[in-house]
Amino acid sequence: MSPYLIIGCILGYFCFLLLIAWYTSRNSNSESYFIGNKASPWYAVAFGMIGDSLSGVTYISVPGAVGAAKFSYLQLVLGYFVGYFIISKVLLPLYYKMNLVSIYSYLEERFGRATQKTGSFYFILSRTLGAAGRLYLAAGVIQFFVFDRIEGFHIPFAVSVSVIIALMLLYTYKGGIKTLVWTDTFQSLFLILGVVLSIAAIVSSSGWSFSEAVSKVTSSEYTQTFFWDWHKPSFFPKQFLGGVFIAVAMTGLDQNMMQKNLSCKSLGDAQKNIFWFSIVMVIVNVFFLSLGALLYLYYGQEHIELPMNGAKIITDKVFPNLALNHLGVFAGLVFIIGLTAATFSSADSVLTTLTTSTYVDMFELDKKKNISETTKTNYRHFIHIGFAIVLWLVILIFDELNQKAIVDTVLAIAGYTYGPLLGLFAFGLFSKQKVKDKLVPIVCVAAPLLTYLLSIYSKDFVGGYEIGNELILINGAITYAGVLMIRDVSTE
Repeated sequence: MSPYLIIGCILGYFCFLLLIAWYTSRNSNSESYFIGNKASPWYAVAFGMIGDSLSGVTYISVPGAVGAAKFSYLQLVLGYFVGYFIISKVLLPLYYKMNLVSIYSYLEERFGRATQKTGSFYFILSRTLGAAGRLYLAAGVIQFFVFDRIEGFHIPFAVSVSVIIALMLLYTYKGGIKTLVWTDTFQSLFLILGVVLSIAAIVSSSGWSFSEAVSKVTSSEYTQTFFWDWHKPSFFPKQFLGGVFIAVAMTGLDQNMMQKNLSCKSLGDAQKNIFWFSIVMVIVNVFFLSLGALLYLYYGQEHIELPMNGAKIITDKVFPNLALNHLGVFAGLVFIIGLTAATFSSADSVLTTLTTSTYVDMFELDKKKNISETTKTNYRHFIHIGFAIVLWLVILIFDELNQKAIVDTVLAIAGYTYGPLLGLFAFGLFSKQKVKDKLVPIVCVAAPLLTYLLSIYSKDFVGGYEIGNELILINGAITYAGVLMIRDVSTE
């Protein structure tokens, strides 16, 4: 497939994003940037959150992992559904009652400024590394299958990444949340189309009818969903409970996910958004997993060699290899556009929400009365551009290290950063006690370290037990216990 054709489609895709950005950012101001003038339609926020919750890594990895993990990922997704219910009934009412722009302002009011800045720091660290890692992996696929195949030209990875981030910066720079609500809606549509049309391309190429494809998937070994070996990370209660608390922490306690929810007209609209989003998310993930089963069935039927590294399947190349090398031009273009949508819908909002947390929580510019609105806007622009540069630098560091395993480690470490947020918010909501605010950062450093040690030695001390997605719950519980130990007894 011609790389020029792929580049043309990607550029056309970005032209639509820029058009949406131009239209939505007209007459925008700080309120538009931070909370969309509190005028975002709930259905647009709900649909746009699909792309925000998934990523280029998910788009590639979830279908590829079906070969070994089968449908076990669905156990986690069912936990997400319960977690979103908790967000809707517990966290959103709190955020709307306090009329928050940054959700970490709650930590300041409940505990103090050190706790607020600690929560914001963990969010900034996690989202910076996570967004850079996701962009790196997706940009690597585009670089390998597109830019490296242009004859007569050598387009360095640094240049292609620069262009990608520059385009992302262009359509988020001015409008902020007001723009992102609509660009994410557009991107979620193409992400879902990418999955559905990829399924259609495989079914068409295989010669199966739709009913035959459904029958082959449902009767295959890949659709095993529930696992009951308590030693393994795939054990159902681990996955389900992990999903509940991952959803609460990484959606409900995450500025990136909550800021668009806070732009809805009312609490009722925000709750409707979460309800419908949670249902659609389960359905979309069933499609992802079904696509994975079809991939492996098609490889087997056509006797196509799976991408291997020695005796191990390279799961992240199972989907791109088939789409770009074996299914024809249409399937290849569908894959690239779907990957582009998945990647940028989960990364573009990060620039806005990192800017918000830094502006409100770290620098407290919203509270400064001696600075003009024009100066505040300039500071906001500088922070926004600054984070774009930071993302670019981190991606180049990943590329220089040239080890995918490092990115996987970074993404895994990101899971550790949400445990302290879970523990802090839980203590704030379920206890009325005050704490020694200045000691909170120490607790929030110690808790992830202790959790890491438990994850290493659990197999030795708990009969071969492997910690899986329940790690975030353990991390949060340790944080809660640590905060309890530094409570301010003088106020009791």
